[in-house]
Amino acid sequence: MSTPTPIAPLTTQDAELLITVARRAAAAAEVTVSVTVLDAGGHLLAFRRDDRAVLISGETSTRKAYTALQLNAPTADLVDLVKPDGPFHSLPTALDRPLLFIAGGLPVHRDGRLIGAIGVGGGTPEQDHGFAATALGTLS
Repeated sequence: MSTPTPIAPLTTQDAELLITVARRAAAAAEVTVSVTVLDAGGHLLAFRRDDRAVLISGETSTRKAYTALQLNAPTADLVDLVKPDGPFHSLPTALDRPLLFIAGGLPVHRDGRLIGAIGVGGGTPEQDHGFAATALGTLS
């Protein structure tokens, strides 16, 4: 029986880098956002909400990150699946948090394995997705 190769986990330093890059991308677009980064177990590694951000953007970024982590998929790819009578319409979550299927949540992988997730909230769904994707590009 072979031993799986260990994969480096998502670190606090990684999380801070993701947040910094996402916030810079949002600032360049003149958008105020909140950013949440979770580790593979769904634990909060880092979170930032700018003072000018709408309070709900913090909950939104966290829910987007949980959704991306739990389903191991970009939240932008899941929107059509939650329509009434769709396969994910009433999907329960293991984390006791409602899923949020709006673009802006992305899983984070290292060496092909899921190690965490990032969620961005505050802009349009397309902007949030772009800010998260830009940040994720820094870990590649």
